[in-house]
Amino acid sequence: MEQVTPHDGESADIVAENIEQLQTIFPEAFTEGKVNFDVLRQLLGDGSVLDEGEEKFGLNWHGKKKARQIALTPSTGTLRPCPEESVDWDTTQNLFIDGDNLEVLKLLQKSYAGKVKMIYIDPPYNTGKEFIYPDNYQDNLDTYLRYTGQKGEDGLKFSSNTDSSGRKHTNWLNMMYPRLKLARSLLRRDGVIFISIDENEADNLKTICNDIYGEENFLGRLVWKNATDNNPTNIAIEHEYVLVYSRHRSDIEAVWKSTVSDIKDVLINIGEKLAAEYSPDDDLQSAYTEWFRENRSQLWPLDRYKYIDRGGVYTGSQSVHNPGKEGYRYDVIHPTTGKACKQPLMGYRFPEETMQTLLAENRILFGDDHDKIIELKVYASEFQEKLPSVLSLMEGLVPMTSEPYSQNTKKHLITLSL
Repeated sequence: MEQVTPHDGESADIVAENIEQLQTIFPEAFTEGKVNFDVLRQLLGDGSVLDEGEEKFGLNWHGKKKARQIALTPSTGTLRPCPEESVDWDTTQNLFIDGDNLEVLKLLQKSYAGKVKMIYIDPPYNTGKEFIYPDNYQDNLDTYLRYTGQKGEDGLKFSSNTDSSGRKHTNWLNMMYPRLKLARSLLRRDGVIFISIDENEADNLKTICNDIYGEENFLGRLVWKNATDNNPTNIAIEHEYVLVYSRHRSDIEAVWKSTVSDIKDVLINIGEKLAAEYSPDDDLQSAYTEWFRENRSQLWPLDRYKYIDRGGVYTGSQSVHNPGKEGYRYDVIHPTTGKACKQPLMGYRFPEETMQTLLAENRILFGDDHDKIIELKVYASEFQEKLPSVLSLMEGLVPMTSEPYSQNTKKHLITLSL
């Protein structure tokens, strides 16, 4: 047998590898990088750890262990198809399920576990107006006060300041925890979940998501300005949030950009319209310049796209610069002066062969003389928009709302995308 020599003079850390794999499967069993064996035993089906003992660091509340156990309990429900109530039953690629979303999430596990690309969930915000329903373990106020040490066995309160708000948060957390855990099981390795919420439970939601999905998989918090507060108190609250988590951050794209942009479409359309109406290039540019000056205030984030040619509307970009380190060095000759153009401080980011191709395709912009660094011609049709952390109502995040929350409904919206 051939002897294998370990790299760097030591063998692989098998324990560390095992822990890393375990954390990937059961992120909620880890606290500050260490295994919580009680939680791990419960996740592996050991019901003997359901006693309400002292919890370790993290967000803890009465019923957390039971909420975790509910996610592990199989559903006794059945999904019943309704072809007569459906549209294009034989050919549609969409599925609408009407029912208790906890039971539905359990029933979907068998066919869709690890297969869902994106989940959007719109839970109740716990404003005090919605009905937060129990999952087989509703506690009345008296029971809650005893569990939380605010009332003794003799029935007397220890304090006149009863913490009824704790019960409010407890009910909401018990409702949300198993649903978020089941949602994670449905996600692919490169899957993501978007969760709408407002100020009432935003902090608690982030904490339990860190517990379930792992803090390292938190992608960001979108701030969505969607209302005008006509009845402000100290601070007018005019926004909500969307929390975004991944199943495995290492498996998703490093940068999210979208090719969809209303402003881009406007520039593409006006470019095609003017190119069809004006023949000489000078007339084409003059017509577009006049239109651009009249509409520039409405063209952000493409308000730098002030040029046009037969390829469409474009701008100049300094992306020929090599960022951060020494790049390629060669001469690019100015077409009028015949001299080498000034090079970027760190050189060009493209090899000379690529630059020759860009020159042949007329994708390089020159200044009036060789003292100006060249720029790259970037067309509006190539624009990709980043996902900002602050969104307004007009920026495309359309709320997907279910029917009004009431005591008679358990249909808090969850959408899935395969």
